[in-house]
Order: sequence, then structure tokens, then C-alpha cells
Amino acid sequence: MEDYKAPIIYLSGEEMESFSNQSETAVLGHSYEWEGERVVHLHVHPVLHSYGAQGKVMFSKSSIENYDSSQLTGVSYFVCDNVGSIEVFECIEDKWQKRHVNFIPSHQELYSRNKGILEINILEKKRVMIVGLGSFGSQIAIELAKAGVGSFSLFDFDRVELHNLARHTCTINDLGRLKTDAIYDAIKGKNPYANIEKYPIDINDDLQLLNEEIAKSDLVICATDNNKSRFNLSEALVKQQHTGIFGRAVTRAEGGDVFRYRPGGPCYCCLIGAGFYDPNIDEITDVASARRDGRIPAYASEEDANAMVQVGLSADIEPICNMMVKLSLMELSRGSNSGIKCLESELVYDYYMWANRRERRHASWAPLPNAANRPTILRWYGARIPKDDQCPLCSKKQMILEEGQEFEKGLGDNLEGVDINELL
Repeated sequence: MEDYKAPIIYLSGEEMESFSNQSETAVLGHSYEWEGERVVHLHVHPVLHSYGAQGKVMFSKSSIENYDSSQLTGVSYFVCDNVGSIEVFECIEDKWQKRHVNFIPSHQELYSRNKGILEINILEKKRVMIVGLGSFGSQIAIELAKAGVGSFSLFDFDRVELHNLARHTCTINDLGRLKTDAIYDAIKGKNPYANIEKYPIDINDDLQLLNEEIAKSDLVICATDNNKSRFNLSEALVKQQHTGIFGRAVTRAEGGDVFRYRPGGPCYCCLIGAGFYDPNIDEITDVASARRDGRIPAYASEEDANAMVQVGLSADIEPICNMMVKLSLMELSRGSNSGIKCLESELVYDYYMWANRRERRHASWAPLPNAANRPTILRWYGARIPKDDQCPLCSKKQMILEEGQEFEKGLGDNLEGVDINELL
């Protein structure tokens, strides 16, 4: 009869392989148990942000019979690695009971179900830089981790607050934490083998670091909520000749758009033009940051300011996040014979637009049942963006942009073959 009181034990296969190859014959490790569930994870090294009740576990290359009780005082679990044959014991009333163990597989096996669709051996070597870990960046980071991307650099100076929870991946238990720490944990929870560097800073305050990190990355995700950071990222991408993906939602997530920059192609400045300094074009999701960049004026009362922060549903940003993830995986896998190679002939546009509801700027759009050839909600529209010969970032003239200077071209001038005024 099965001992139903026995814990469910998990052990990292790669940690055990590392222990087997080191010179030490025994090390004191760490156990973490989910209280009331009898689920235990055993680790050679401490978990950075631990969970559950903590205990001690002895990892040894000698049999448990070679230890006396004094050597195992306070130890709850014993792991014996005898030439690759691993046994686990639990201490119950001063007696050691052998237990079954489940092994967490290597990173290759962990994502084996992705094989045939994604090239895991390619993605694990890729480095993605994500700027902004709000409702967009947090979801994109986790999805890329689940796909097997091996390296991340995370940028966000903010902490998790109550107003984030409606659309963020973080939970109420993360309140007050730096978003970089919270998303670090979320990525590690999906891909424990990922390499992650955290930068809890405002990128606008350290443009040298911004350029250095872009130079090291295979892809840059811009998921910030202000145009100053988008401009700085766009400028650095053009300078470094690296691919970047920009995404955002507009007021109350009634819709949103995605832009992909490729070296030599139109940059984000070619697309947005004067919109870089239009305070009405972005969704306001945070009173503090919106006051800092002027989208909420200093003279606005707290009541009026809070009324301006009316975010949309999490379900409203999912399609936009999904498009950004699809584009990211396609760019990271470009040139490989993967199952998503077919997307290279589908996702050919520079700019993509999505609408969730027929209101405000989308009020004139046709109802879904009888839209015919007219623009409607809940579908993607793509457009090719021509390079702006007068663009201050990517034109040959490389004009110097003064903050607050307006461009001659705006969004409405740059969508080739699309009546953007009708769409918006």
C-alpha cells in the first residue's frame, strides 16, 4: 500500500550533475516545502527568493550508513549520489525512510515539446533586452522564457503597486517589490536555466548603459509607457543596428499597435513623427510617472489625476502582447528551419494595428458581422512604413533633434497604402 503521507520530492538533474563533478564529498543543502501540501524541492544551493518552509538536506557521495546521528542533526533529507545512482531519504522520528524522487530535467528536455516548432538550441543562445516590465513587458518576458530563450536583461525602475495588479503578471504577494526582482523570479520559475541581468533604473538616466546593453542583445523589446524612452531606444537601435520591437496600448486599451525596427529600415521616429511629443497618444496607467512626464499636469488634483488613470482589461492587451511575442520568436529564429518559419512570409509589415472596441477613435469602424472591406475591430491591420528622408534619427542627414521640436511628418503621413485617418 502506498504511503500517502510521503512527500512529493523534486530534485534538479543539473544540480546533481554539478555536485557529482565537484571535489567535495558532501555539502549541506536546502529543502523548501509547500506547507500543508507535502511537496518538497531539494537544492544544493539556496534559492534566491525562497518559498515554503525551509529545512536542511545533506548531499553526499557516501551511503547514509556511513554517517552517525550526530553528523545529521537537524537534517530532514539525505541525498546519496553514488556513481550516478541517486537515492533520497527522509528523516521520520529519527529513522531514515527511502523516498521516491522526481527529477527536474535539463533545459533541453524541459522544452522538448517545443521541438519541431522552435529551435531550442538556437533560442537558448539568444539574449533579449526588455525595457519596461509593466503589463506588456512582464507577459512578454515570461512567454519568451517559456519558449526557451536563454538570456535576458531587464530594465524597469518601478515597483509593483496596487494599480498594476489588474493587468500585470505579478500578484498581491509581490506588492512593493521591484519589478525587476519579481519578473526575475517569474522567468526562473519557467526557465530555471535562464541567465538574467537586472537593472532597476530609468534608461533615460544612463544612455551609455542603454547602448552597451543593446550592443550585447539579439533583440530589444520596448514596452515602456512614455515616448522619451521610446525615442532614446529608437536612437540607440539605429546607432547599434539592432532589431527592436515596440508595443503599446492607447486609452483604456481600446486598441494598440506594434512596430518592428530592422536595421536599414524605417525607424520608430519615421513612424510616429510629431507623436513623440503628443501627450494624448499614450495610455496613462500610472499617476506618478504621468505627472513626471507632463501627461497629467502638475496643477491637476489627485481626484482628477486618478480619474485619468483608467486602464483597460488584461484581456484587451493580450492580443498586442501575443503579436509582440510572435514577432520576437520569428526574429530570434530567423534563418533556422523551424516550425514558425512560415511566419516570415506572413508578418512582413513594419507596423501592426489592433482595435478592441468600437469607441472613441475607433467609433466609426464597421461592426464585425458586416464589415466587408471596411476596417473593423478584433483583427490585425499591417502596413509598410516608408523611410522618412527628413528623419532626425535614421536619415542620411542625421539631423539633431531638440527635445520638443516638431517634425513635419506625423503618423498620418507615413502609412503607405492605408487611410490611417479612417482607421483611427
